[in-house]
Amino acid sequence: MDLELTGKSVLVTAASKGLGKASALQFVKEGANVTIASRSIEQLQQAQAEILAATGKQVQIVEMDVRNFQQIQAAVRTAAVDNKLDVLVTNAGGPKGGTFQQMDDADWQAAFELNLLSVIRMIREAIPYMRQAGGGRIVNLTSTSIKQPIDGLILSSIFRAGVQSLTKSLASELASDHILINTVAPGRIATDRIFELDQLKADKQQTTLDAIQAAALQHIPLGRMGEPEEFAKIVVFYGSFANSYVTGQSVLVDGGMVKAL
Repeated sequence: MDLELTGKSVLVTAASKGLGKASALQFVKEGANVTIASRSIEQLQQAQAEILAATGKQVQIVEMDVRNFQQIQAAVRTAAVDNKLDVLVTNAGGPKGGTFQQMDDADWQAAFELNLLSVIRMIREAIPYMRQAGGGRIVNLTSTSIKQPIDGLILSSIFRAGVQSLTKSLASELASDHILINTVAPGRIATDRIFELDQLKADKQQTTLDAIQAAALQHIPLGRMGEPEEFAKIVVFYGSFANSYVTGQSVLVDGGMVKAL
């Protein structure tokens, strides 16, 4: 299938590692002109080198903290080619873990800025460049908590759900501009973030990481964690121009883990 991405300008945020980097790599493989953004210039340079080694193609890098509005503006401008941006993939690290009673106002504000306000700002900045391009694709990376809250991750569950509500709302508002917007939510994908959360859970329960992961796999019909590349392929399809009629939707890449309809 031709995903119609050759020569398209793509911005992927939080892309120096994990799911962001995997998604950027897949866009490069499809012939897109990709810009990756992250807080760490050193990690960006490492990701740039790894993508070059894997594809023979160079990606553009830009230092950007998703909580910094000026840096968001600069990243979008940098990614736009001839003032045109075709694809935006919004992504950010997860917020602090814990229960409702453990969170204070500062925790809620920090999570709002990291996981919801950042997405609002990135999309708002990208829209004029997509209109200039005659249309575009937006893919928001969230979590399976948009369908089923995750115990101990209340901040993520609340604000990721907000992103999905934003996606639904914007699907109608942006349709006349030929901009399609969707959400792709990872389940248990083998990334540093998952291992970090599993280790925290193991420490809390005074057990081993292996025990926590074995228990988690019992809830996944496919019986294993997903690989970043598997997730990235779904992101790239929804962010492609082969996707011409799906907007406002959420797809879970979770091996069947979430049972919600």
